[in-house]
Amino acid sequence: MQLRCRCHGVSGSCAVKTCFRSLPSFYHVGLDLKDKYENSVRLARRSRKKLRRKDKSKRKTAITSEELVYVHRSPNYCKEDVKRGIFGTRGRVCNRTSPTEESCDLLCCGRGYNTQVVKYVERCHCKFFWCCYVKCKTCETMMDIHTCK
Repeated sequence: MQLRCRCHGVSGSCAVKTCFRSLPSFYHVGLDLKDKYENSVRLARRSRKKLRRKDKSKRKTAITSEELVYVHRSPNYCKEDVKRGIFGTRGRVCNRTSPTEESCDLLCCGRGYNTQVVKYVERCHCKFFWCCYVKCKTCETMMDIHTCK
């Protein structure tokens, strides 16, 4: 929760100041959750009553209430796992120039990608002639298709 204050008064003067607690923006909540996920603590399996870190070098450090903890690692969605129903990212189409989640760097998990030049042939510039037929030209377009290795 964050403390936010607003001023009330004539022409923007701060004659009356109202303060209240509110939630931060969704963007800041997402950044905070991502940071906690990336710095989460793996717990040792044997410790049922007392929470202990799996990493022996950091075991003396207490786990705070602000830290995110887990027992089992998340599955690797980059590699195929038939038992869990994970298809992996091999052969998936990606966008080489995009900086977002569809980019080849992120989607291909650092394995790289293959580029194919594909020729599309389609009918275009169609014209209807009175009574009863349509005449079209054929257009060819070349497109680069990027797929994960």
